[in-house]
This record gives sequence, structure tokens and C-alpha cells, in this order.
Amino acid sequence: MRIKNSSKSSWWNCFKNQEPVPASEPITAKKAEPFTSQNSVKRVSYMDISSSMLSEDLSNSLPGSNLYVFTLAELKVITQSFSSSNFLGKGGFGPVHKGFIDDKLRPGLKAQPVAVKLLNLEGAQGHKEWLTEVVFLGQLRHPHLVKLIGYCCEDEHRLLVYEYMPRGSLESQLFRRFSVSLPWSMRMKIALGAAKGLAFLHEAKNPVIYRDFKTSNILLDSDYTAKLSDFGLAKDGPEGDDTHVSTRVMGTHGYTAPEYLMTGHLTAASDVYSFGVVFVELLTGRKSMDENRPNREQNVAEWARPLLKNARRLSRILDPRLEGQYLETGAQKAAELAYQCLSRRSKERPTMSMIVDTLEPLTDFDDTSLGSFVYTAPTSAESPKKEVQKDGKKDMNGHHHHQHDRRHRGTKSPVVHSETNLNRSLSTRTISPE
Repeated sequence: MRIKNSSKSSWWNCFKNQEPVPASEPITAKKAEPFTSQNSVKRVSYMDISSSMLSEDLSNSLPGSNLYVFTLAELKVITQSFSSSNFLGKGGFGPVHKGFIDDKLRPGLKAQPVAVKLLNLEGAQGHKEWLTEVVFLGQLRHPHLVKLIGYCCEDEHRLLVYEYMPRGSLESQLFRRFSVSLPWSMRMKIALGAAKGLAFLHEAKNPVIYRDFKTSNILLDSDYTAKLSDFGLAKDGPEGDDTHVSTRVMGTHGYTAPEYLMTGHLTAASDVYSFGVVFVELLTGRKSMDENRPNREQNVAEWARPLLKNARRLSRILDPRLEGQYLETGAQKAAELAYQCLSRRSKERPTMSMIVDTLEPLTDFDDTSLGSFVYTAPTSAESPKKEVQKDGKKDMNGHHHHQHDRRHRGTKSPVVHSETNLNRSLSTRTISPE
């Protein structure tokens, strides 16, 4: 299947009349400068590429991109002909394979493992999303955005080459069966990193609305540093006096803001709602949508939001795999933040900068530094024995709920491991990204 070439097609024309690129040099002459949250450099938008740069080379049109243009033959060598043994996973864009670039491939390009994403032309996404990804990630640089190293545009083939993220996606770490549960402090670290990535996009000189924030698009480095990936649905934010961008509703069911679903009006607050959903997933250990649960619990945001304000019931919705290893005050502040992000009124949601400010102290709630763990127990009016009888059966995650009497608050259960041991276990465990 070939992409149709027409006189009005900006996507194909941006590569027409492309001059051959010397194999020994990266395509851009100027090395990329690190971007800050307030960019002084005017970023080239997707519309700029499609309207005024039809005959220019794409990479040279993106200031400071420093992208490499790979041939299909090179990527076959890098991935061992896209061997099944190097297969990492498949999404709406297409299959992803691990590869390795040696230091002899291109001068200046260091030896490193990479992830190579191949566009499936018959899949849910197409050339437009591929080009959008190149335009955005080719220019944006931040510690919490995945690094795009280069691309391949050869005949009908469209590929992207990224830095390799050893821990895979947050989705696989949080929901994969039989995996080691992420401890509280690690979940807060991941949330903070992802929030910093979104804040960077929203506060750039030319703001970007990510539009597809979800657990599968948050990748984790070896030390669990969170980085946003997959910018195929990203949009330039409103300019001047505009309050929103009107666009066709796109995204993932369960993460999309209600006002965007109803009106097609896209704002930075739409990303904030999606962040709230992911944050609830981190708190509860439940997926955004789960048809295996009772009807009222299938949408985690709708189910959890009214419970996030109830301090007495909060412990019952937090992920039982945490086994009570968190501070009550930290959990309550996190729940309050999630509640605000999921507000039905977009103007009442916090900005991503406010979210970052709220999350930073929450990462300091490290239970191990206090020498004991805090368990949430039933009130004196409740009978612990009755609670066990009522809630002792397995929940929909397949875990048993255990209630702890107040007299055992400072005592570690023999079956509960310290967060230090959990972190040690996690640090030695490498999972390939999906």
C-alpha cells in the first residue's frame, strides 16, 4: 500500500526533491540546544511544514533538531532485519523493535540501544501522525520527553528511531500480572516526571497540547524516570486571544476530558484531566477502563472521584498491593490533587505547574526514612472482625483486603517487605517496553 501523492499532499511533498544526505554526517548542521520550559526559539509547527516548506528537506526545516536520516538498509542491520527476538510490542502506530547502533554507523552518533518504530500503513495511524511526531519531537528537548534520534522515509516506508527505555511503559509496570508492585514513592516519582513533561509542553513559547496522555505513552528509563512518547496526536495550543483549539475528537476512551468529548474544544485543561486519570490509576492500581468490573466501577475516574474526598474510605480504594506502606497525610494530599484534576469544570482544574508544585513534596513521603509504616485502620466504631468478614473476599484485582487494628499501627507484618527491599528488587529487574 502506497501513500497517495497529490498536488495538495503536504506530507509526501515535504520529502520530494530531497537532496541526498552524506552518510557520514547528520542531516542538520547545527547541534540542538537544550530546550527550557520557556522557549525563546520559535518552534516550527506542523502547518508551517505543510504550507511553506514543501520542497525543503524536513530535518533542515526544523531548527535545532539534529535528527539523523537513516536508510531502510541501515535499520535492518540495526534490528537484525526486524527479528522477532527483538520485538518489543505493537501499538496503534505499528510494531516496535529493539536495535543497537554501533559507533561506526555515523560519526558523532554514539553507540547505544534504540527502539525502532515501524509505521503500519494499514493501521489506526498514518503518515500524518508519523510526520507530526517528527515535527514535534524533532524540536522539543526535555528530560521528561523521549528523545527522537532520527527517522527513515524511503518509498512507502516510515520509521522512527528513539532512545531505548529499559523499563518499558508505565502500563506494563503497573498492570502486568505477576510483576513486582511499584512502591508508593516510585509511583509519586513517575507521576512527578510525567507532570513535568506536560508542564514543559504547556508553558513553551508555542504551547503544545499532548492530547493522548495515558499509561502506555509514559515510558520508563532504567531508574524509573518517566518520559512522554508518541506525539502523533499532539496539537499546537491556542494562540493570542483564542481560548481553545477546535479539532476532531481523538484520544483514548477513559482518558479523554468530558468537555472535549462533547464540544471538540481542546485546551491544556484536557491534558490535566487525562493526567488525573493516570494519577488515579497509580493510586488505585486499576485500569482507566475495565469491562470485567461491575458497571459502576468500569470507568475508574467516575468510580474513584467521589471516594477521593472521603478520608475514611480512601484506604479502601488505594491499591491493595501497596499493603498500607504509605503515609496517610501523603495519600490524602495525593487524593485531593487527583480529585481536582478530574473536575467536570475545566477551569477548576489546576495547571500542570501547580500539579508539579503539589507533587514535589509528596515524593518526600518516604516511609522507610521514618523507621515504621503507617497503616490505615477501621475507626473505633467499626469492628475489625466484621470488616474482615465483609471485605475479606477477593476484590476485582484478585487481591485480598486486609484491615489492621490500630494497636498494630507501628508493627510490620511478617509478610510485608520494606520499601527499601522493594526498590532493590525493582532496580535489578529489567522489563522490555511494549
